[in-house]
Amino acid sequence: MTGKKTSVRHEVKSSVKDESLIEKRRDQMIRGAVKLFREKGFHRTTTREIAKEAGFSIGTLYEYIRTKEDVLYLVCDRIYEEVNDRLSQLAEKQGTLEGLKDAIRLYIETIDEMDDEFTVMYQETKSLPKTALSYVLEKELEMAGMFERMLAGCSEAGEIRLSEKEARLGAHHIIVQGQMWAFRRWTLRKQFTLGEFIDMLTDQLLYGVAGRLQKGEAK
Repeated sequence: MTGKKTSVRHEVKSSVKDESLIEKRRDQMIRGAVKLFREKGFHRTTTREIAKEAGFSIGTLYEYIRTKEDVLYLVCDRIYEEVNDRLSQLAEKQGTLEGLKDAIRLYIETIDEMDDEFTVMYQETKSLPKTALSYVLEKELEMAGMFERMLAGCSEAGEIRLSEKEARLGAHHIIVQGQMWAFRRWTLRKQFTLGEFIDMLTDQLLYGVAGRLQKGEAK
């Protein structure tokens, strides 16, 4: 099943030993870098500009990272950590349709809160070094694996009917369709509230485009 492989974490080296300070400074870096990457793109943004946007000197920046690619990696990793933390709260609802719906809602709410980060991640991950890129792609599969296990659990409990392959494809479908809220925000947010988008997309993901007509046939 997708997501079982444990990825080797890409190490972003720091000369600072204080973990709380590292987290604080890297949060500042991430916020500054995401703003610049969105405005200028990864390749046109310099580490000096990231340091300035984050509010400290270039010398301070290099105490917490080694390369500009390190910052992009931190952006990607922060997304997966946030999604994993939120979905892990639903462990007791595994195998229920209610739990699956809650997971989709939490996932899309995370995208709403981190929409710039999601956009930057998918536009710029090609710029990561090979080892970091492999890690990010594995984390993407792990995120899909969480939804695959939820779908499989619902199927085993009789909540829905899905084969193993259908659960795997359905998981990727949830991942991609949820990210539409970030990638097509220029039009979607003019037409739907976040709640409307989540409710309607969840119906379409679980029951098809016909939606309400098929709800009674889910089991």
